[in-house]
Amino acid sequence: MKYILMMNCPKTGYETFGAWPKKDIQAHIAFMHSFNKALRESGELVGAEGLADPKQATVVRAGTDGAPITDGVFPESKEFLAGYWIVDVKSPEQAYQIAARASAAPGPGGAPMSIPIEVRQVMSGPPEEFQ
Repeated sequence: MKYILMMNCPKTGYETFGAWPKKDIQAHIAFMHSFNKALRESGELVGAEGLADPKQATVVRAGTDGAPITDGVFPESKEFLAGYWIVDVKSPEQAYQIAARASAAPGPGGAPMSIPIEVRQVMSGPPEEFQ
C-alpha cells in the first residue's frame, strides 16, 4: 500500500526556520537526508520532496475557455504544505511509524519538533462502486 506523508508548517514557518542558528538548520537538513536514505535503503521510499516557500506559489484554475487563470497565495491559510514523502508499506501502522520518525526531526537546540505529519493512503483508482 502506498501512503503520502505530508509535512505542514505554520504560515510563518519558512521565516522561523530561516531564523534558526545555522548549525540547527544544518542538523535538521542532515536529519532529513539521513531519514530519506534509510527509507530508500529499506525499499519503502517511493519519492520525497521539500517545497519552496509558499510566497512562490500560484493558484491556477481553468477559465471558461480552458485557459489558465492564475491567482496568488491566499494569506488566510493557517498552514502550508512544506514537503512530502510517498512510501510503499504493508500496513497503515508502518506508515504511522515512519511519520512519527519524520515528526521527530530536530529543531533549535536539537529538540524534536513533533511536526504534524498527515498520513493518507494513495488510491490506485476510484472505489469499486464508482468504476
